[in-house]
Amino acid sequence: MPKTDTAKPFAMIREFHLADWFTLANAACGTGALFSTMSYLETGDVRHVFFAGWLVVAAMVFDVLDGRVARWRQKSSSLGRELDSLADVISFGVAPAMIAYSCGMQGLFDRIVLVYFVVCGVSRLARYNVTAEALSDGGDKVKYFEGTPIPTSLLLVGLIMLAAANDALRDRLWFGEISLAGFTLHPLVLLFALSGSLMISRIRIPKF
Repeated sequence: MPKTDTAKPFAMIREFHLADWFTLANAACGTGALFSTMSYLETGDVRHVFFAGWLVVAAMVFDVLDGRVARWRQKSSSLGRELDSLADVISFGVAPAMIAYSCGMQGLFDRIVLVYFVVCGVSRLARYNVTAEALSDGGDKVKYFEGTPIPTSLLLVGLIMLAAANDALRDRLWFGEISLAGFTLHPLVLLFALSGSLMISRIRIPKF
């Protein structure tokens, strides 16, 4: 019987470059942020909102470092690029949407907007992965982004943390709520709609 890779449980790990471990730290921070949002939903302790927010900030730090380490070591791979996209979906797509939901954006229209935001983030990353070579004009580095990068959602997380610091969560959310066809919409969630739309736009943003 031919040998299979099941006998080598750590074979894939040995393929990781140093930069990939920073990418995994990014994903770990995003996952931790999700746990913190669930803790806030369960306990109502606002400290969990800040924990979640700072974990997204930490994810951003690791996201920056993985690129710098890859360039320093001059080692990158298709695996690393896919890892980076998956980590970014968790940390800068799903986590910010869940933080917003836990903090009061729970109406039907809110949920639709938050799903739209995450889907836009996924689409943005997928487009980048398939067009990166073309955008680099044959070089080693992409010269510009099409659409705003998904980590810009950190601005939305920062805004929610500011609201938390001012006791403006849940039924005290800034701008209140409106009822449309019997369902609730919190106007603050429209910032997520704007962010998602900018991510899938064709706006060219230079990459430094």
